[in-house]
Amino acid sequence: MVVLHRIAKRAVSMIPGGNAGSVLGIHVFHCPDAVGIVAKLSECIASRSGNIHSVDVFVPEKKQVFYSRSEFVFDPARWPRDVVDNDFNKISKLFSAEKSVVRVPDLDPKFKIAVLASKQEHCLVDLLYRWQEGRLPVDISCVISNHQRAPNTHVALFLERHGIPYHHLPTSAGNTREAEILELVEDTDFLVLARYMQVLSRRFLESYGKDIINIHHGLLPSFKGGNPSKQVERVSHRDTLKSFVQKSENLEKQCLTQVIKSYCELRVLPYQVNKTVVF
Repeated sequence: MVVLHRIAKRAVSMIPGGNAGSVLGIHVFHCPDAVGIVAKLSECIASRSGNIHSVDVFVPEKKQVFYSRSEFVFDPARWPRDVVDNDFNKISKLFSAEKSVVRVPDLDPKFKIAVLASKQEHCLVDLLYRWQEGRLPVDISCVISNHQRAPNTHVALFLERHGIPYHHLPTSAGNTREAEILELVEDTDFLVLARYMQVLSRRFLESYGKDIINIHHGLLPSFKGGNPSKQVERVSHRDTLKSFVQKSENLEKQCLTQVIKSYCELRVLPYQVNKTVVF
């Protein structure tokens, strides 16, 4: 633990553009477009001796809407975490913001998630491995599946070793077990569907009320239904169904972990009804 603490401390002190003890802050902002928003955000950070690393702005054409994502470094001893929130809240009120969120990964609790999976394990296993290596800023509260896994399988042994509960909830056409799932995920920040091959109802989505990340297996221009790898027309003459499935699974793993990472870094913001802004 002492070694890990020293490594973490060293990593924080080596943030580019920051002094010893500096930490990274992320701020996302969504408000009606107006003159001077970026200036006010910059002034807020600079007035506390913070240093801006990057600012991404999106203003849709012909729409009076403003989105931004800022990364900055600051010294928590000079700008305490609660004061950071208070300062940005003042700007939020000034511009009647719909969304103003600050995240400091080194100081804030990790996102708490639950993972839902079915029989195929490539996304689940990859996610668990990356979590174990500290590459995903999340805490996994449990894994829920409609398929049973024997106690001696690699997934079961991994979960047991790390103290992550595994809940087997077999589903049927008349019983999707959604009420039980809702109880298990009540305290999570968001859900990850790692190839969970069940359709969640509108009632479930509304009852949960938080974001859900899903990886879709149809890596094609349009949905092709089940077993899409057999329906692809253009592949290399050297490819076989087996090799193409492997390529698809690798893409799914990369896509899912990248989306989780981007979400935790506040790079994905809702835009209109069925669209998002991705910084």
